[in-house]
Amino acid sequence: MSDLPKVYSINYNLRNAEGVIVDTSEGGEPLTFLEGSGVVVKGVEKALQGRKPGDVLDVTIPPELAYGTHNPDYLQEVPKSLFDAVEDIVVGMKFQTNTGEQTQVVQIVKIGTDSVTVDANHPLAGFTLFFDIEILSVKDASDEEVRLGYPIAKD
Repeated sequence: MSDLPKVYSINYNLRNAEGVIVDTSEGGEPLTFLEGSGVVVKGVEKALQGRKPGDVLDVTIPPELAYGTHNPDYLQEVPKSLFDAVEDIVVGMKFQTNTGEQTQVVQIVKIGTDSVTVDANHPLAGFTLFFDIEILSVKDASDEEVRLGYPIAKD
């Protein structure tokens, strides 16, 4: 058995706890990724290990193997004046922030008189994810794919 990472190609549906599909590859291209590249959550990679093309999986992934638990330290109250350039700020709006070399997306969760509370947690942090996965192909990654960190399309 090869020690090289695998390149997987899958079709998937991501459902929430109520069974509603919140993301899917249906109607589009399959998701193709290099194992270990961080493209998919750890729980999906773990579920795919040792599987073969044609396998169909129903996978429940806890927050710890998905986008993590909701971290209250990622909530921050900032001066409302930081949003003076925005005409109408509303709860749910997302903004990209740049702190040094790091880019982060924050979502407004509360608007006060003089302050705004933003949340830097991933929108799916704290949620259990429910995936339906169909494995279309599995192959050993090439040395070049490993070096680049992503699959190379073969035409």
